[in-house]
Amino acid sequence: MPLKIFGFEALWSPFFFVAILFMTTVYFLVTVKWRHDFQNNEPLKKKEGVFFVIAMILLYVIKGSPVDLMGHILFSVHMVQMAVLYLLIPPLLIVGIPSWLWQFIIKQPVVKQIFQFGTKPLIALILFNGMFSFYHMPMIFDVIKTDETLHGIYTFVLFIFAIFMWWPLVNKLPGENRLHGLKKVGYIFADGVLLTPACALIIFAESPMYATYYDASVWLQALTLCVPIDTLAGLNLSGPELFTDMPPIEDQQLGGVLMKIIQEIVYGVVLAQIFFEWYRKEQVESDSINEQALLARNPQTTE
Repeated sequence: MPLKIFGFEALWSPFFFVAILFMTTVYFLVTVKWRHDFQNNEPLKKKEGVFFVIAMILLYVIKGSPVDLMGHILFSVHMVQMAVLYLLIPPLLIVGIPSWLWQFIIKQPVVKQIFQFGTKPLIALILFNGMFSFYHMPMIFDVIKTDETLHGIYTFVLFIFAIFMWWPLVNKLPGENRLHGLKKVGYIFADGVLLTPACALIIFAESPMYATYYDASVWLQALTLCVPIDTLAGLNLSGPELFTDMPPIEDQQLGGVLMKIIQEIVYGVVLAQIFFEWYRKEQVESDSINEQALLARNPQTTE
């Protein structure tokens, strides 16, 4: 059965699109036109603008396009949404927002205290991975996926925790919680290990765990999060099997595998960048040491 039966609003979320467009407009107004109203402001770098726009595009694709609707039909698509929302978009936003603007944001009274505590490496790891794992406990998952308010709050808080988790690795602000060298490598490995139990539980389960993907009544209730109730009332739907031939257990297992694969790819890219930065730093330091040694042997060259 085609997805178009759910209507344009459910497929393309026009209000969410307007919200994304509004946030992007405000971003460029603040970082370009109004930046002189902020202390220590600097011209917006092309790289920063590109990263922010990519983050906004990805956010709309996974939460505003038909992908969001498919995430209520297939658990595997839901897990891809989770991977992109929490493993790709946060680091893009951290890099895309200029340092001077971050300084302004996190210096606000309440925000400052929250950031100082939440971005401590150990705390950040526990908060994100604990909340992610808690979310995917079947009883918790089904309750959150069928309640619009709970779903919105939980998604927002988990996104903030994802920013906390990425902050020690990505942020460039002096004086902030930040890791260097081998500590970054250990942090990434610890993050991967802490996320593994939740993925393993999903992958190796012998039966479907989430009623929102196999129980017709619960599934229909979950659909109200992205499909207008009036539209659903006019449809005769028996369950997600109308839109896919994949058995729920295989869909669930695929979701766990995709989440883990995407995580490994993202962390692999970050590790490669860390090693590249380390190698470049070693080369610069080595050249500096060699130059000083030559000058020490031949002091007349400085005259």
